Amino acid sequence: MTICVILAAGEGKRMRPLTGSRPKVMLPLAGRPMLEHLVNAVIGAGITRFIFVVGYGESSVRSYFEDGRSRGISIRYVTQKRQRGTGDALMTVKPHVDSKFLLLNGDMVLRTEDIKAMLMTPSPAMGVFTSSHPKDYRVVTMEGNNITGLEEKSLHPKSNLINAGMYLFEPGIFNELETITSSPRGELELTDALMTYIQIGLLRGVQLGFWADMGSPWDLLGVHEEMMKEIAPEHLGVIEEGVFIRGDVQIGPETVIMSGSYLEGPCIIGSGCKIGPHAYIRPGTAIGNNCHIGHSSEIKNSIIMDSTNVPHFSYVGDSIIGSGCNLGAGTKIANLRHDKGNIIIGGTDTRRRKFGAVIGDDVLFGINCSVNVGSVIGNHCRIGPHTLVEGRLEDKTVIGR
Repeated sequence: MTICVILAAGEGKRMRPLTGSRPKVMLPLAGRPMLEHLVNAVIGAGITRFIFVVGYGESSVRSYFEDGRSRGISIRYVTQKRQRGTGDALMTVKPHVDSKFLLLNGDMVLRTEDIKAMLMTPSPAMGVFTSSHPKDYRVVTMEGNNITGLEEKSLHPKSNLINAGMYLFEPGIFNELETITSSPRGELELTDALMTYIQIGLLRGVQLGFWADMGSPWDLLGVHEEMMKEIAPEHLGVIEEGVFIRGDVQIGPETVIMSGSYLEGPCIIGSGCKIGPHAYIRPGTAIGNNCHIGHSSEIKNSIIMDSTNVPHFSYVGDSIIGSGCNLGAGTKIANLRHDKGNIIIGGTDTRRRKFGAVIGDDVLFGINCSVNVGSVIGNHCRIGPHTLVEGRLEDKTVIGR
């Protein structure tokens, strides 16, 4: 029976500050960790045995998934003590793999039908995806079904096919891994071990119909938007009189939706939340557990993590807010430039016309703060009343009065 190995040891530094207290694979998409969506897709393809390679923040992965028994699967954990590349991560599972196995990067979203197609392909095989911006990825060249080359990121890529981080291997891959040396980045790269397969024409490419990875926070929000379209309505909390619900809305247990609130799906509200009175939750919003969205506050197309409060007269648009935050009354997060141009963060084009802010954990705002488009606010920051926030704030920054 095929085993699925998932690489989930990395921090995801480009996701900072969101990965300050959790690994990248545990960031939420449509109300669940991205790793859970990946596991569910693999289960749908008929695989029930997993090995998770963990490292940074591994306790959160272990405590969430445990041994997998409650999901009808088995999970073994292997720790990569130092993050020295994908090749090194894969070598950690060598003692536990003696047959064909599926290998996946943990920070992506796949569809079950593509996984099934991979499992029907002779190994070794690699998943490839047609990208509209291949210069941001490792590019793949192919002749027929065979992969003929792998190219590092280039401003002038040789094709629009990219390496999707999905593989089917036999145990022989470990022999190839033992022959590679550190890359210029000081890491052992799995792709270096594939060159022998490519040179002798053995590495097959499997075209994926859907693929999304999360390299940056704005990628996370984009994938989240698409996944929210697939949620099913479920009302497990208390809904007071005078609440209007339109579209597909999920409401968790012990959550109270107070009178005068308007919920427009698709949206997700976790357990133990207090919404309203007179709150407006707009499409694409996912609110975590134990949150408070209060009087005359409006949330649109955003990810709000656990135990965060937006209590009074605030607006949050197209943003990602970590756990344990509090927005003072009247605090607003802008999400659109006057010229309607793409939002630029740190010199990087997000390719998004609407994007608000990325806010880490335990950030406290005073009243009437204004957060400009494309702001990135680190963990444990303290923002005084009537403060304008722009650009990037490092962790533990204190500004204003």
